[in-house]
Amino acid sequence: MTSNGAGAVRQTALEALERLAVEMRPQLHRYCARMTGSVVDGEDVLQEALLKAFEAAPRTEPLDNPEGWLFRIAHNAALDFLRRRARHTAAHADEDPDMMAALTSPVTEREIVTASLQTFMRLPVAQRGAVILRDVLGYSVDEVCAIMGGSVPATKGALQRGRVRLRELAEEPGDVRPPELETAERARLMHYVERFNARDFESLRDMLADDVRLEMVNRTRRAGRRDVGEYFGRYAQTSPWHCVPGFVDRRPAIIMFDPQDPSGPPRYFVLLDWENGSIVNIRDFLFAHYAIEGAELFTLD
Repeated sequence: MTSNGAGAVRQTALEALERLAVEMRPQLHRYCARMTGSVVDGEDVLQEALLKAFEAAPRTEPLDNPEGWLFRIAHNAALDFLRRRARHTAAHADEDPDMMAALTSPVTEREIVTASLQTFMRLPVAQRGAVILRDVLGYSVDEVCAIMGGSVPATKGALQRGRVRLRELAEEPGDVRPPELETAERARLMHYVERFNARDFESLRDMLADDVRLEMVNRTRRAGRRDVGEYFGRYAQTSPWHCVPGFVDRRPAIIMFDPQDPSGPPRYFVLLDWENGSIVNIRDFLFAHYAIEGAELFTLD
């Protein structure tokens, strides 16, 4: 094959991978978020996994199971993230993988699917991955083995123990105290929300630092006060999304509600980083509605 022909083949493979990644992104995020215990960390891991996949694609032979290949990369990226976090906190993100539990009553599919991300984090990594892939995402035991790299008996054992542990955790009291914000941080967040709902976007532009950065997750990135300022112009031209201050996975956030369904569930969220009273980073999940699924949400009064 000529070099031009080989290049065309690689380009075709990359285009196919890009289409597959778009299609699978919500599923991949669902897995990564439950492995890391956070929809935000899950998005970071997903982006890392997709970057690795695109870097590897030109050197990879045609894949018999591209979906499983992507999940395997996402699984390994999640494990890398957990190891880094464990080293950073000088604590283990895992329990004893050989921990056994006697089978009591089977956990229902609904309980597994609706379990909070923090509940999944209380499972050992092997159990966590097996339960998410099998019971949340619907992969077969053989497919779970291929993704996680284990044997069928080990995978079945991890799956059984994970289900039992989830049943035990589901029976624990669920009273969780909402996070608290310092007075100044709370005031900044409330003021931003007030100005956004009033559609006073000029006031919001005044809050931007000169070197502010914007990420429209799953779409684009911008940097600098001028380019990021246009972000508010796009919101000015659209329906008046209503926002409330709150927390997403215990991080201060702006929770967005559909203006056509104000009493409905939250649709997505926005994260802000501040420095010296100015906004230095905006992370907007408008084009990544999948990310809010399973998040622990609290709203401020």
